[in-house]
Amino acid sequence: MAKYIIKRILLAILSCFIIMTLMFTLFKLLPNPIEAQQGGYDKALRDMYEAWGYNKPIIIQYAFFLKKIFTQWDWGFCTTVGTFLQPVTAYLASKLPATLYLNIFSVILSLPLGIFFGIIAAVYKNKWPDHIIQFFIMLFISVPSFVYAFLLQYFVGFKLGWCPLVFKGGTDYFSWSMFHSAILPILSLSFGTIASYMRLIRAELTETLTSDYMLLARTKGLTKTQATVRHALRNSLVPLMPSVLSEFIYIIMGSYIIENIFAIPGIGRTAILAFTNRDYNVFMACEMFYVAIGLGAGILADLSYGFIDPRIRMGGNKTNEL
Repeated sequence: MAKYIIKRILLAILSCFIIMTLMFTLFKLLPNPIEAQQGGYDKALRDMYEAWGYNKPIIIQYAFFLKKIFTQWDWGFCTTVGTFLQPVTAYLASKLPATLYLNIFSVILSLPLGIFFGIIAAVYKNKWPDHIIQFFIMLFISVPSFVYAFLLQYFVGFKLGWCPLVFKGGTDYFSWSMFHSAILPILSLSFGTIASYMRLIRAELTETLTSDYMLLARTKGLTKTQATVRHALRNSLVPLMPSVLSEFIYIIMGSYIIENIFAIPGIGRTAILAFTNRDYNVFMACEMFYVAIGLGAGILADLSYGFIDPRIRMGGNKTNEL
């Protein structure tokens, strides 16, 4: 198990390095917006560029870039977004709470609802509750989250006036007004995740309810409800943790668009704004943030199988014979 973990971490680091190298190289091939706008550099910008080696060959620039990251955790400075010459890390740190706020509440909403309706669908398989839930599963999975965002924004926010059309700014994330303004984007991100959880729990629980040990549990005197809760439900939840991590990546990526629709000052909206305004340092830091989350969540999802179910052994070349 330890060998497998080390191997996955090393592969993740290698993947992260390759992606970062390709992004850095491609960005350096793009035109410099500051030079085009100002017709040259002022003294402060010129000193900063020299400190980062921007007047040297691209290989030397990349060496400076890696050195700054690994020794000082310095991702450069803002040029066209944020405050001019503001450190990228400080700028993104101010945007991170909004992204976390949106994604954490989406997970909190999606998980219990997905499990609950998945259980209902499995227990009432091929009956009208199952048919209704199956319909919504297909609907929520097939339609992208930004479509729900526009529909909710128009009907719930504009027509009915129940929720604000855009996210409320500020730093008071525990206030009702802040949460009220986040209801629509949270729902937009949660629909697809809820459907994925419902489909997973329904499939796993349906298979478990028809297993031999469930029949044995019933013959020992347990009611259907007791056997389902004590045995079937526990076993059907084994694949849930890897799915939670995978769906968290889905929510993170979905917030890329949702943050722009609802004007949420998070990492996703900042990334698109930085790309539009060609602020390469900010955009690269945002992209590496998402890459790191994706790779980390992928590792945790794989490892969670082994921790949740001791019968699973990662990285083995052969299975033990019974």
